[in-house]
Amino acid sequence: MRVPSRSPGQQPGQAVAHTAPAVAPTAPAPTASAPTAPAPTASAPTAAARRAPTAVGRCPVPGQPDLTAYRAAVAELLVEVAALADASSTNARQVLLDQRLREPAIAAVLNATPQGFVGARETLLLEMTRYQPNVRSSAHDLTALVRIYLLSRVDVMWWRDTPAFLTDSQVDTTTDLVDLEWLRRRGLLAFRYQEQPATVLGRGLRAVRRRLLPDSTPYTAGLMFRRARREVIALLNDVAREFAAASPPATPPLWVTSLARSAEHQYRLRRLGYAAMVPSGHCLGWAADVEMAWFARFGVRDALADLLLARQEAGEINVVDEGQAWHLCLAPTARLRFRRAYEAEMGG
Repeated sequence: MRVPSRSPGQQPGQAVAHTAPAVAPTAPAPTASAPTAPAPTASAPTAAARRAPTAVGRCPVPGQPDLTAYRAAVAELLVEVAALADASSTNARQVLLDQRLREPAIAAVLNATPQGFVGARETLLLEMTRYQPNVRSSAHDLTALVRIYLLSRVDVMWWRDTPAFLTDSQVDTTTDLVDLEWLRRRGLLAFRYQEQPATVLGRGLRAVRRRLLPDSTPYTAGLMFRRARREVIALLNDVAREFAAASPPATPPLWVTSLARSAEHQYRLRRLGYAAMVPSGHCLGWAADVEMAWFARFGVRDALADLLLARQEAGEINVVDEGQAWHLCLAPTARLRFRRAYEAEMGG
């Protein structure tokens, strides 16, 4: 089969408009209800005070890969992968990837990851070979799998020198992470979350609540670990306040569905069929997932998407559209600012 030629309309370096659908993929019913955090009490800035993207996101940093060109090249690649989605196109897809991944804009990022270009390429090909559609997975098709994998490589390129949390015990005990519940009870969080129920009774209670109030909370299992880096907490608080300022009064606060997790748990998720990439920004502690699909019922999903993409353009975060939730990763250049913000808000 002939590999389709590149679309002439989009050139590397141009901004890519967000076109993700607002409807989330079907997911299995999680069980049990855990109490959610109360609405934030912190004051929110006015909509007029929202920051404008700075030049950092639009101009490549000297000596670093051009992420605008990378994302544009990935967007072009996804169009061509989608054209070769049928099972009979396996060989053509591999030829396509061999060609496109070697383009300078993409190769520069892959080469800067811990695996290097060859390792990243082979991992992607292996992920595609093993791919099976699964209602649990955010990768609802091969195109989504390629998108999630390639865009999430920005995370591991940024934080390649950060040791991963290998075990659940490390996540639970490290002093690099802070317990969210301690902060929530003191009214210091501007966002909400819920934990995964740990018992059969808890799962049963959540199942009952979901039947009685099916739209009261996002359709998600909740946090396995309610711990996060201080800088990530400050980032999420900042996003939550900006989102609140841009939303109608009755809109629920930003909802966080995943934070730091261990490599041990990442492999557990993979065995269950989730598109849990390895290595992952979650296992480094610098990534979080925020609910998107649920906010469509309040008419603010697109506003939240625009807010997040503006922060990406400003060079503050990396964003990966995973359908129901979006994956965010803090940029190293923003680390110091958000660490200071955390210390100012939380007192250390």
